[in-house]
Amino acid sequence: MQAYKTDTVISENGIITIHGVPFRTGDRVEVIILGYSHKKKDGERYPLRGEPIRYDAPFDSVAEDDWEVLK
Repeated sequence: MQAYKTDTVISENGIITIHGVPFRTGDRVEVIILGYSHKKKDGERYPLRGEPIRYDAPFDSVAEDDWEVLK
């Protein structure tokens, strides 16, 4: 199967025109239409990037009360 990719804009009357396809007249082709998704800006993808980091009691034990052996 030969694939051909291009992009175009839908006209006001809803017609899509594709020029210069690399297929012969009479060839049977499959048409799949995918819309472009609206990508977020790079800054929105990682909202905490560049924010200061603060650790509360970084050397204290974590979940020490949950250990049955210590009870």
